[in-house]
Amino acid sequence: MAEISDAIAMIKKAESDAEQLIIDSESKSKDLIAESNVKAEEIISQAKLAAEDQAKDTVFDAEDKAKKEAQSIAEQSKKDVQALKDKAMANVDDAASIIVKNIL
Repeated sequence: MAEISDAIAMIKKAESDAEQLIIDSESKSKDLIAESNVKAEEIISQAKLAAEDQAKDTVFDAEDKAKKEAQSIAEQSKKDVQALKDKAMANVDDAASIIVKNIL
């Protein structure tokens, strides 16, 4: 009878150990899930910041390129206006000569 009693005690001890193992495993699982969630949020946050920085850089680059292009266009326009003005002034002298010849 002692053997049966010992066997029952061993079974109860094994059941108790198994239940405790399940409780410990569930606790560790919850901890790992929480830790993973925190890490995932950190990674997402870093990715968002990196994307925002890259977007800002892209906008600044585009603005810089547009400013340079606008300056180039303005300079070319000034040259074109001066060339037209010079050509017009040359024609004024010719026109004045023609008018003087026609009047006299």
